[in-house]
Amino acid sequence: METDDPSLHVLSLAQHEAFSFLQDLERAPVGATVDVQTLREQLNKPVADSGLPPEQVITELVKDVGGGLLGSASGRFYGWVIGGSVPSALAADWLTATWDQNAALYATSPAAAVVEEVAGLWLKDILKLPSHVSFAFTSGCQMAHATCLAAARHALLAERGWNVEERGLYGASPIRILTSGQRHGSFERAVRLLGLGRDQVVCLTSDADDRLEPAALQKALEIEPTAPTIVLLQAGDINIGAFDDFQALIPLAKRYGAWVHIDGAFGLWAAASPRYQHLVKGVEAADSWATDGHKWLNVPFDCGYAFIAHNEAHRASMSYRAAYLTHDEDARDEMDWNPEWSRRSRGFSTYAALRELGRDGVAELIDRCCRHAHEIVMGIGSLPGAEVLWEPVINQGLVRFLGATEQDHDRRTDEVIAAIVKTGEAFFGGTTWRGKRAMRVSVCNWRTSDEDVRRSINAAARALSVGVE
Repeated sequence: METDDPSLHVLSLAQHEAFSFLQDLERAPVGATVDVQTLREQLNKPVADSGLPPEQVITELVKDVGGGLLGSASGRFYGWVIGGSVPSALAADWLTATWDQNAALYATSPAAAVVEEVAGLWLKDILKLPSHVSFAFTSGCQMAHATCLAAARHALLAERGWNVEERGLYGASPIRILTSGQRHGSFERAVRLLGLGRDQVVCLTSDADDRLEPAALQKALEIEPTAPTIVLLQAGDINIGAFDDFQALIPLAKRYGAWVHIDGAFGLWAAASPRYQHLVKGVEAADSWATDGHKWLNVPFDCGYAFIAHNEAHRASMSYRAAYLTHDEDARDEMDWNPEWSRRSRGFSTYAALRELGRDGVAELIDRCCRHAHEIVMGIGSLPGAEVLWEPVINQGLVRFLGATEQDHDRRTDEVIAAIVKTGEAFFGGTTWRGKRAMRVSVCNWRTSDEDVRRSINAAARALSVGVE
């Protein structure tokens, strides 16, 4: 390649390495194959005084991270809730880094601003949310929670004559948060970041399906009927994909003036599927919703979405003005709606994914992941020495492995998970659910195929048949 631009040479090298990585996904181990000490030895080099040629830097980087990358882009990765990247979203993300746009204002990148504006409208349509709600593109669901809770904090305290952005929380009425034991840690971190305090989180009882009980919520609301209150509801919890009864709980919370927030990190996407949209019936009546793009939409990491039904509260909690900034009256300035200032242009990959998939493609992706999760859970659960703890309702299920006695089941479960991961054929993670250790099965990747399902079940069968030392 004849050029004076050194970027092009190294990008060509990076392209080659990226192609090799993707082409090897089906053959490469899904889990890491080296330990932390090896990675430190490979990567902890002295900083050169005069620097190095970019091609050498990239060549050595690829070599030195070898064995330390998870195959989370693979169709046989079922740990946590991690999706892959559909082709157009991955390509758009490459271009996002190349274009190097600051998605803070329309003035800093007109194209980035309008792409995000359009993608936000599409997301509301696909997720069946009211057309008037505002939105923000964040780094992930945790910052989407923080964005939504900041708006809730503003609205609830403003109703009581308190401007929290000016006066802070010192002397403000405490905001209680009512929820179930199924809340995710990312929500608690958002609560801490905003100074609301974990002590204000009240855990209420759930039913046999891990859904918040309406009677428990009513009783809690009645204790302080006029207190500023946030009610957190689940659209797909992390262990079994439980959905709260939105039709019963949201109107109940609203009768007491509570702000209802939905944690829909992955489960909110059920709205996109005619087969599963009944699970989120009534969710559109909430005040705010948080979800991820880098889970079920399968865009690269660093992409979450916050949706808020009260535009004024949303903007008041986030917007900032300064003399040196250039604001546009007609266009959407992204920093009016999200907690970051300088930020990458997350809208490009979302825009690309939604155009590639369309409504039918998103629905088919949801349905296919749910089918594969069910096949994996039931297939592994039917093996000798295994049992199904939770049959998937959507894309999350639990399997337990049996030891010689009841006391051995937890240890045996962790051992079998480790043995499966060690084969390199599949990656699963563990959890504790209702006091029992279990293997979580989470299928969230567009690449997962029928063959991946077969290989994963066979890997579990081999781990069980040979025993675990």
